Amino acid sequence: MRRVAITVLAAALLAGTATPGPATADSSATGPKAAAREERPELLKAMQAFVDAGFTGVQLRVHDERGEWTGRAGVRALGQAAKPPTNGRFWTGSVVKPFTATLVLQLVAEGRIALDVPVAGYLPELGLDRRITVRMLLRHTSGLFNYTGDLDPDGTWVPGISANGDAWLPERFRSYRPEELVRVALSKPLRFEPGSDQQYTNTNYTLALLLIEKVTGRSYAEELRRRILRPLGLNDTSVPGDRTRLPGPHAHGYYRYKDAAGQEQVVDISRQNLSLLAGAGDLISTTRDLHTFISALNGGKLLPAPLLAEMRTPHPKMGYGLGLFVQDLGPGCGTVYQHNGSPPHGYGALMYSSPDGKTTVTGSVTWVDEATRGPAKDFQKLVDALVEQVFCTGQAGPSQ
Repeated sequence: MRRVAITVLAAALLAGTATPGPATADSSATGPKAAAREERPELLKAMQAFVDAGFTGVQLRVHDERGEWTGRAGVRALGQAAKPPTNGRFWTGSVVKPFTATLVLQLVAEGRIALDVPVAGYLPELGLDRRITVRMLLRHTSGLFNYTGDLDPDGTWVPGISANGDAWLPERFRSYRPEELVRVALSKPLRFEPGSDQQYTNTNYTLALLLIEKVTGRSYAEELRRRILRPLGLNDTSVPGDRTRLPGPHAHGYYRYKDAAGQEQVVDISRQNLSLLAGAGDLISTTRDLHTFISALNGGKLLPAPLLAEMRTPHPKMGYGLGLFVQDLGPGCGTVYQHNGSPPHGYGALMYSSPDGKTTVTGSVTWVDEATRGPAKDFQKLVDALVEQVFCTGQAGPSQ
């Protein structure tokens, strides 16, 4: 009965017949300025646009010259009136990639890794093409097959490990070893000659995880805690490993499918095993911790200036540097450094920063997902509209 009730409510929410309360600022938030207590109508409107497009929940944190502001919209879980917690934990997906890249670059700074030498020299047991360098992993120019599936040059889809859609659902608690993921990728031909093109591939960052572990002799999770999480006080950020539960308050994501009888079902997927995306998408965090990280990174607190400059130098095809997208927002807006993310289904995360790290936008959205991605098709358009309100001169004005 509970599953049927959830299914009916989900359909009602997405059809607009059961509308969550309007977006609100978090009046309990605190900060160095009064921005936390301001309504910021332009931000409320941008958040509400997500709910109007079919997303079930939004939590947002903005730091700018007006101070810290947090807001939320939608619901925490289907069937509940409560809004998402403004500092709830969530699955970040690929937002972990700048963390991974930062760890590698810290080891470069220490002289323990070189950017332009073959990865095979560090990980000889994998039999990697010796043309693939460390820089190519971080920049997505290695040509390696994406172990969760990839396109052939002619556009033909080549399947890998099930990472989305109905095939993923029964496998969502399965545990994977990083070596297992990489072996799947290495069983396929290169997509292109190393260094000759750029294509976003999770394999690159799982290999970066193995590189970190090999060079340091410690686990990736331990190195992340030792080098980034503890120094920055990111107490609500963790690598989950095989743990499938989000700790503490959190919003719920869902997946909708049709069962063997053709009946529509909705499953709560706030529990899932993200060892599937080791080093590439397996992180739990909060909007506050993501702000602290991206602000510290761009503020020069985690890397020497020359390596931060390398990180922020984009390849022209995708505008991707070494773990960061470099995005020019246009006249009156300037450049931002960002990385969004989404695990297989139901959760999306965003993380944007000005060059000096003083202006940031971090957030999380949840929705009832499906094989066709549901409202996720509108995610980037909605994020772009939100980001413009913060970074573009004249967009955001004082509350009336």
